[in-house]
Amino acid sequence: MSDSGVMTAGQRTALHSVASDLHDRFAWVFGEETIEALVLDSFNELAQKATVTRWLVVSSERFAEQRLRALVHAEDRSVKKVPAVLFLCVHNAGRSQMALGWFKQLAGARAIAWSGGSEPGAEINPGVVAAMAEVGIDITGEFPKPWTDEFFGAADVIVTMGCGDACPLVPGKHYEDWDLEDPSGKSLEAIRPIRDEVRRRVDVLLSQLAPPPVPT
Repeated sequence: MSDSGVMTAGQRTALHSVASDLHDRFAWVFGEETIEALVLDSFNELAQKATVTRWLVVSSERFAEQRLRALVHAEDRSVKKVPAVLFLCVHNAGRSQMALGWFKQLAGARAIAWSGGSEPGAEINPGVVAAMAEVGIDITGEFPKPWTDEFFGAADVIVTMGCGDACPLVPGKHYEDWDLEDPSGKSLEAIRPIRDEVRRRVDVLLSQLAPPPVPT
């Protein structure tokens, strides 16, 4: 959001272009007005916490696309549908981002995942980014964002990490609560054990949710 707290004309024009591009990709499912409304809502959701506005339109496009893909996944009734996981923490800047990074790396095409926060931070914890980079996982393309109904509707498993009563309870979903230390304010050395514990838990979750195919 601009310093005045109002969407600028330039941002509105850019978001209209974003909506048009997304419509080209999702026209087979969603109408143009629906997509544009979702893009604007995504921008407004992110702008509430944004302290740096340079990449706000880009982040809004990514957020809107993730929400659209979640909606598509929720409506998928095919036998090829893969399981989906939603990782939740408070700021979506540490634990849930590490879990998402590990999950994408380890799951491949066997499952999909998203992440969100009850009070999204301004940026991903730089120490978390560095710790994940040490194991070859780049999470710089992610960003803190709130959870939304689309992700809850699409997820089969919801993993909570420290968000307590703020995490909504959705009937019919399987919940797991991971008691993990918050990496906020910790050194890289202190973050590494948290990172490794997150991997262990993701490994266990994947073994239960989407075990790899048995070699023939």
